[in-house]
Amino acid sequence: MERVLDLQGKRVTVVGLARSGAAACRLLVSRGARVTGSDHHPAAKIQTDLDDLRRRGVKVELGQHRPGTFLQANLIVVSPGVDSDLPLLQEARSQGVRIWSEVELAFRATEAPFIAVTGTNGKSTTTTLIGLMIERAGKEAVVAGNIGTALSDVVGGLSRRHWVVAEISSFQLEAIETFRPRVALLLNITPDHLDRYADLAAYLQAKARIFLNQQPDDTAVLNADDPLTLDAASRCRARKIFFSRRQSVSEGAFLKEGTLWLRLGGKEEAVCRRDTLEIQGAHNTENALAAIAASGCVGVPSHSMREVLASFPGLEHRLELVAEIAGVRYFNDSKGTNVGATVKSVEGFPAGTVVLIAGGLDKGADFRPLVPLVKERVKTAILIGRAREKLAAMLSGVCPTKAVTSLEEAVQAAAGDAAPGDVVLLSPACASFDMFQDFEERGRIFKAAVRRLTDRGSSEDAGGVR
Repeated sequence: MERVLDLQGKRVTVVGLARSGAAACRLLVSRGARVTGSDHHPAAKIQTDLDDLRRRGVKVELGQHRPGTFLQANLIVVSPGVDSDLPLLQEARSQGVRIWSEVELAFRATEAPFIAVTGTNGKSTTTTLIGLMIERAGKEAVVAGNIGTALSDVVGGLSRRHWVVAEISSFQLEAIETFRPRVALLLNITPDHLDRYADLAAYLQAKARIFLNQQPDDTAVLNADDPLTLDAASRCRARKIFFSRRQSVSEGAFLKEGTLWLRLGGKEEAVCRRDTLEIQGAHNTENALAAIAASGCVGVPSHSMREVLASFPGLEHRLELVAEIAGVRYFNDSKGTNVGATVKSVEGFPAGTVVLIAGGLDKGADFRPLVPLVKERVKTAILIGRAREKLAAMLSGVCPTKAVTSLEEAVQAAAGDAAPGDVVLLSPACASFDMFQDFEERGRIFKAAVRRLTDRGSSEDAGGVR
């Protein structure tokens, strides 16, 4: 029996018509619901194929939200970008209208078990690794969620033999009711999205909802090196296993003397040497350990894990090596949209070798954790976006800084300051929306600007461009 409620003929409002909202509309229509999609943006600012939704029978309302569309609905499905404190949502909630996230809808539409991954940083890489490991072991897996493909677009044809490996954001967890992953991972917690949450405690509380409905026969995978992560899971009912880069763990995955180990059910085995991982950096070691722990819980053998870790090159915009030009390596870490992510990226390079490009849309972050690391490892900081003045003030006296008005100008300035053996690192510690559509566009523009440097006479390493 499906977990989804009977939606035949029900009035359902989908709020927000970006990727996940459009997917929710399609899924709801396929289940017989009478669907209205509401978005406060005009059509020109919505990239979704609205005509396709209309052809499927979705009523589309744009420009403003209409009270009747909310208050007369049997169910409201909210997209991740929609603030849960939206007054019409609050009023509908007070009148007894059920409000789900798109994740809740997708979960109820399939019998397939879920592995859910959340945390501030590393979600996409860890989610991808788990999916690859399950597939390498000959099992069925679908990777979706916040990573790119909406869950509602993939769950329709799945059965109990499939694993849904889902990247889940804190926004997506705000409106769950029954969402119960068989394996839930909380990778880490550092300050982020403080423009949406009142404080770090509220952000942590939203993340911890991933464990809300787990039972003792489910599994929670936790970062033993992160006190906030452990605190978030303190009331979790599921079996707890751990991953750690700094210590051995009683159950889970850990790093010891350069080797990644898995210890489960009284059995301990070496998975691989850290220096055989295709992806580099301390943060990717943690991602690999988390993936090993989760995959081990669902029966993936260590040789399958090893094969994936030896061949997985990493994801685009996640500490991606773009080129080596005149002895300088250029890295695209556009996905580094918060301070914690940038700290992890910078600490992976030797002291005094980093020309850092940072800045963008400030999400209410405290940039002070960057200061000691920048002082030790960054030779120059090139600053862009709305946050550049705030960052310049924070880094005054810490390292030389240059404020520029475009990413192209930043790349040129960085190339002028870098010497052979240095790295130019785009790791903004900020969101992208002040200058770009998203972090992907920011990363693509950075890579294009780097490649244009070769037109100015620099010699490019033949294998450097990915």
